[in-house]
Amino acid sequence: MPEFAREVRAGLGRDGQKTLPCRYFYDEVGSALFEAITRLPEYGLTRADARLIRDHAVDLAARLDGPVVVAELGSGGGAKTRWILEALARRGPVTYYPIDVSPAALAACVRELSSVAAVVPIAQSYLEGLREVAARRPAKQRLLLLFLGSTIGNFDRGEAAGFLADIRASLLSGDALLLGADLEKPVPQMLLAYDDPAGVTAAFNRNLLARVNRELGGDFAPRNFAHEARWNAAERRIEMHLRACAPQTVRITGANLTVDFARDETIWTESCHKFHVEEIRTMAARAGFRCEAQWVDAAWPFSESLLTA
Repeated sequence: MPEFAREVRAGLGRDGQKTLPCRYFYDEVGSALFEAITRLPEYGLTRADARLIRDHAVDLAARLDGPVVVAELGSGGGAKTRWILEALARRGPVTYYPIDVSPAALAACVRELSSVAAVVPIAQSYLEGLREVAARRPAKQRLLLLFLGSTIGNFDRGEAAGFLADIRASLLSGDALLLGADLEKPVPQMLLAYDDPAGVTAAFNRNLLARVNRELGGDFAPRNFAHEARWNAAERRIEMHLRACAPQTVRITGANLTVDFARDETIWTESCHKFHVEEIRTMAARAGFRCEAQWVDAAWPFSESLLTA
């Protein structure tokens, strides 16, 4: 049984809260919908991330001595990365390893960034890709690892700390990590970013059910599920759910699964944890990093932290 089918079976077949992993949002349709989300006026995260990188790329490059190899976890098309590569390329050739499970995203990196760096795509998961880069890196070259866009917020806090420790285990002393993280802000502002009036985020969330239908032979009626964004104050996170609007039974032949939903029962699809700037420094220190610099966007509270192993 394919991994997608196994995870759908495990998440929807469990007792209690049903779940689907957020990494499956990003098929071709989901990626296009997310690109639309990043352009919505209510969703300032991506623009804040890009502003910080654009405005501080030269400063970032100046803080990294000697020749540098760049790798990026979950690169997507690498659009924001161009500013960093251009700043580093001013002092010599740069090799860039985008790490992503999407062939389309890696192809976009090669197409868009080969003019500023030698692009070596790595079609693997985060840590497997990082280990491959670590094995390939030339001797005496420093590694700059990028983890942008607040993807760290999709991990539970304990998992995020463990993930940073796993990253640190693949780095050498003096290597660096540029970590993006979305910061806590007024609750109405955060909720609006994940439940926009145009309904684009709702379509993005429901597309996960449509993907199950397309790839696993499911018979979800996505419109029978309402998109919900919730603020969990205790965990300081936005949760995205799909709530059943009526009792229903769904069959997913590719996962060998039949699922009954009660009215108002939900599928939990994503967690987006929000941070304080000092919390990021503390979490990084516990994982074996020193915070060299931290930049915060003024218009949309978001941080980029330069962490040295």
